[in-house]
Amino acid sequence: MRELFPNPADDVDPVARYESDHRPPPADRPWLLVNMVTSVDGATAVDGRSGALGSAGDHLVFHTLRAVADVVLAGAGTVRAEQYGPPRTDAAAQQRRAARGQAPHPRLAVLTGRLDLDLGTELFAATPSRPIIITTSAVPAARRREAAEVADVIEAGDQRVDVALAVRLLGELGVSVVTCEGGPTINGELLAADLVDEWCQTLSAVGAGGTSARAAAGPDAGLRTFTLDRALLDGDTLLLRYLRSLRSLPSRRPLPSSVLG
Repeated sequence: MRELFPNPADDVDPVARYESDHRPPPADRPWLLVNMVTSVDGATAVDGRSGALGSAGDHLVFHTLRAVADVVLAGAGTVRAEQYGPPRTDAAAQQRRAARGQAPHPRLAVLTGRLDLDLGTELFAATPSRPIIITTSAVPAARRREAAEVADVIEAGDQRVDVALAVRLLGELGVSVVTCEGGPTINGELLAADLVDEWCQTLSAVGAGGTSARAAAGPDAGLRTFTLDRALLDGDTLLLRYLRSLRSLPSRRPLPSSVLG
């Protein structure tokens, strides 16, 4: 894999590069990293899943960004569509996690407003680390008790999950780094709440067309500004790492009719 920026090199170890990145948590919450893959025309999925968009290098970075996290965060829709299993790390990654003071495997946290999850899947029944379910107080108490048998259940919001509260509550559990794998609605809410510290984007060298959602969708976030920290090239696949800037730009206003003609 080549590094194009900031230190051009023909052969770099992406695992070492991403694991060595400094991710200091803010004072009141964990560091939040979003990791997404898209086609060149912005699709995040083909036939409902993202797997067709990834390259071998993207898969390597995907697992590396999981391995640096204390918690992997995903929405219930993404968990179902991608048929999530429990996040696992290999022996070498476990040793590196131990050296950083982390548990052997990251925990998976699922955001779900209705708690409409199959609690009998491998994700809950055969996991090396106890999952977390983040839901609302509107979910019936009996359903929350059922979920509590296989996961730690956190309430964050009344009718809808409050993502800012959810992230803050993860911090109160001692979580320092969260890797969010979407989907687009959660990513959009995180951007709108100004919670994204790092955005890792793989640009796959394919065009997908279709009606797939973009990487973030939902409420108007204004313009959150990011700085390009790194660009790697795996064949024709571009892997980008952005870090949040200290300022945000105002939302764009419509052009006057005289300009539009």
